[in-house]
Amino acid sequence: MSENSFGRLLRVTTWGESHGPAIGCVIDGCPPRLKLSEDDIQPWLDKRRPGQSRYTTQRRESDQVRILSGVFEGQTTGTPISLMIENTDQRSRDYGEIARQYRPGHADIAYDLKYGIRDYRGGGRSSARETAMRVAAGAVARVILRELVGPQLLIRGALTGIGGQSVDRSRWDWAEVEQNPFFSPDAEIIPAWSEQLEAVRKSGSSVGATLEVVAEGVPAGLGAPVYGKLDAELAGGMMGINGVKAVEIGDGMGVASLHGEENADPIRPSGNPMEPAFLSNHAGGILGGISTGQPIVARMAIKPTSSILLPVPSITRDGEAVEVRTKGRHDPCIGIRAVPVAEAMMACILADQLLRNHAQCGWL
Repeated sequence: MSENSFGRLLRVTTWGESHGPAIGCVIDGCPPRLKLSEDDIQPWLDKRRPGQSRYTTQRRESDQVRILSGVFEGQTTGTPISLMIENTDQRSRDYGEIARQYRPGHADIAYDLKYGIRDYRGGGRSSARETAMRVAAGAVARVILRELVGPQLLIRGALTGIGGQSVDRSRWDWAEVEQNPFFSPDAEIIPAWSEQLEAVRKSGSSVGATLEVVAEGVPAGLGAPVYGKLDAELAGGMMGINGVKAVEIGDGMGVASLHGEENADPIRPSGNPMEPAFLSNHAGGILGGISTGQPIVARMAIKPTSSILLPVPSITRDGEAVEVRTKGRHDPCIGIRAVPVAEAMMACILADQLLRNHAQCGWL
């Protein structure tokens, strides 16, 4: 596999498998002399960590990160930053029955068709376990953004729907996101989500979700008009998250039902020609692939967890018909823990674009 990296100037490469001894990443291109320690990374990993509620996988991993290189005396050196997390709660025996069976909806059959071999222990590289290292890389990216732009650049994500039950946007409260196990901005929907997930968990099934990530305080000018479009790279990065099947920027698919005057984001004078006043944000903060200074809004749809206890028709590696039931510890809704992952991808892509903009245009 050669496609384990993303980014251009800020290059992130992840490694490791779900049931291997450890997972890790290498971050190349981080500017030197930035203050960085494990304490800057661990809080973000703690948000994603499994086993924190009855609504996520009960695999118990502390996800304690170690910085192996690229930092000296508390500062980045400009050399590759290597991060590692040890796997401590693998139960590979749970996957013995599917060693030669393909889990429908999972990447099992696609991996085998491509490589002729697969790691059936939790899915190997296809496991969402890999996303812990994207979160770690995102923490480093946040340090870069804070240093180069300032604390006004704020990246926040929230779960907006579970199994078709969506939040009421009139009750949206960012402070509420940190107060519940669902990353929900709507406190009143939590009982309904809890009831639904409890029923799904007991039945042995799973359910899909939608989430939203918003980046505020992003400078205008990030991105390029044709092949380095900011929205294209955000869409690609978000689609690279396990289970994501659709991505929208701004109004997304909704623009297909609008007229031109409805879709346009009117502009008025603000007193500063370099900081125009937009009256709406249907574009999600990006026009022509370049950030406008408005909030950047990305939304995602995440499929139900493919590993379920209910029997589903499939085949063995030898082509025999079977019914597959996946034992083990799985999230009834993988969308919940995808929120910190989506935030991290937003941070990594924005930091990479910021460094690229500096290379061409100088600091904003």
